[in-house]
Amino acid sequence: MTEHDTGPERNERAQGKAGEARPREVAGENGAQVSTDGMANGAQEAAIPELVIISGMSGAGRSTAAKCLEDLGWFVVDNLPPALIPTMVELGARSQGNVARIAVVVDVRGRRFFDNLRESLADLDGRGVTRRIVFLESSDEALVRRFESVRRPHPLQGDGRIVDGIAAERELLRELRGDADLVIDTSSLNVHELRAKMDAQFAGEEEPELRATVMSFGFKYGLPVDADLVADMRFLPNPHWVPELRPFTGVNEEVASYVFNQPGAKEFLDRYAELLRLIAAGYRREGKRYVTIAIGCTGGKHRSVAMSEKLAARLAAEGVETVVVHRDMGRE
Repeated sequence: MTEHDTGPERNERAQGKAGEARPREVAGENGAQVSTDGMANGAQEAAIPELVIISGMSGAGRSTAAKCLEDLGWFVVDNLPPALIPTMVELGARSQGNVARIAVVVDVRGRRFFDNLRESLADLDGRGVTRRIVFLESSDEALVRRFESVRRPHPLQGDGRIVDGIAAERELLRELRGDADLVIDTSSLNVHELRAKMDAQFAGEEEPELRATVMSFGFKYGLPVDADLVADMRFLPNPHWVPELRPFTGVNEEVASYVFNQPGAKEFLDRYAELLRLIAAGYRREGKRYVTIAIGCTGGKHRSVAMSEKLAARLAAEGVETVVVHRDMGRE
């Protein structure tokens, strides 16, 4: 693993036009007219999205790095032609802060447009856009092994060998690698270690967040296909058989009270929440940021709904960003 930070060199390029206060229009390679009026205005300058360009060798982990930034809340665009990067930044600036950070994956799949990258970077520097280049590097041996393991050709090998495509790609990307702010050698890294490297660079000092979806469902409608964890509430008496509770759902206070007054209900909530704390810590270490917890009962109307509401409240109180979804409530 090697990392090189050439940020000061880039900052020197960014000086000059970035300080202009005079309104002007810039025409990019794609012909879009982009106004840079008011670069000295603090409010408008703050609206310009932060930009990260992810590039590097095919097979070195660009997709993993991009997914990591997506999980951190970045707006990720894969294989965007370099000439369109300034337009993407402009669209983000118009989003009123909804798109504050953009990551763009640029690679040899867009080699017809690759020559436009340097012009686009100069255009962005002239606007004062904060941008970084992350370059994923790997040894020839590691890249050959990865391509052979998935039985796919290198995008530049043509009628030659994998090593021929790797050599051609290195030559094509040589200048971009020299301009990179961060170079990560993934030769000896697995997916989790690469994600940890990206987290260290872009997640800040805070521990990576875990976002949970707590979903109630009915077993008679089938298991949720996207569930990471499934718990079964059918060990509790069913309010469906209580005539005065049958018309209501688990969000009703009387139904919830009935459910949690049953033997084992409160104990399950306490112990399952404790188990989820253990699991959540492991998920964070492994770089997993999203977890779907499915809570089921027969029809997904009473017990699972009541337990999902309580469990979600418990997770939220412990600092986990939580969303509650009642998949099957109302289907009867």
